[in-house]
Amino acid sequence: MSKIAAFLTVVVAAAVVALGATPAGAAAPTKVWVSNAGVDSGTCGAVTAPCRSFFQASQNVAAGGDVGVLTPGDYGQPNIIKSMNITNDGVGEATIFASNGPNDSFFPGMIIVAGRGDAVSLRGLIVDGQGGGGFGVGINQVSAVHIQNCVIRNFEGPGNTGYGIAADPPTSTQLFVSDTLIYNNGTGPGTGGVVIAPQSSGSANVVLDRVHVENNVVGISLDGSNSTGDGIHLVIRGSVVAGNASNGIVAFSQPGKPPAFILVEHSSSVNNAGTGILADGPRAVILLKDNTITRNGTGIGAVNGGQLISYGNNTNNNNVGPEGAPTSLFSPM
Repeated sequence: MSKIAAFLTVVVAAAVVALGATPAGAAAPTKVWVSNAGVDSGTCGAVTAPCRSFFQASQNVAAGGDVGVLTPGDYGQPNIIKSMNITNDGVGEATIFASNGPNDSFFPGMIIVAGRGDAVSLRGLIVDGQGGGGFGVGINQVSAVHIQNCVIRNFEGPGNTGYGIAADPPTSTQLFVSDTLIYNNGTGPGTGGVVIAPQSSGSANVVLDRVHVENNVVGISLDGSNSTGDGIHLVIRGSVVAGNASNGIVAFSQPGKPPAFILVEHSSSVNNAGTGILADGPRAVILLKDNTITRNGTGIGAVNGGQLISYGNNTNNNNVGPEGAPTSLFSPM
């Protein structure tokens, strides 16, 4: 079991225990509101009687329903066990502060452990670990997660934890992140901004579009070594991975394990202390198209049988150490 899996197993168990059942009676509403002047109860959520916390709102709303934000405020930590949408569409800061305590590593911004076929959408939120916390968004079982226009920052929990987004799905999962800033996350090797490591027979298809991953330990890491599923397939487009204390973008695999595949397009990996873009392992494959790689410890690298395939239109120079070279070129059509 990987470090992320062991970590999330504890938090998932706690989340399921913490969440009570929706009160019996009338059908749950499909729209629930929160406000900084709201009051939590088993029936709150109408626009005239909003809830105070995302936790209560997430319990009261029907599966597949919407939680909307009426005013700026700190709304606490939702634990998500069903399809739902949490949306702040421009009222001001809607913040989720991870709780701090004697064991900060087990305090997430949120954990998503829903059912197969469930989809979760998060929009317009600030998720802040306050210098502690294990992870901002922890993704376990769910079919799809959509993160839009969010900020995920300051998850630096003790014990070599600290992830902006951590996903260890045991089944097939899709993750879509757009127009989002992920920064100042991680405390030790392997922790950082976005870490995807499926478990069991899990796999992940991920798209990062117009995402900034900055000042973490590792920027973006894919680890295909812990599952027997179809592997990890990631597209990074129009994004910036910069100022991270270790590697910028990494795909890792092991012999006989599923692939870790990345297409990096129209993006920049700059000023990372380690390698800007690294393929590590026999089934780690990274395609590079129209990218800027500069001012990293090493520009690009492929080790242990990894492949870096260039379309021949990338800029890779002015790195602190070696520029590195692709393992092969892809002929444009």
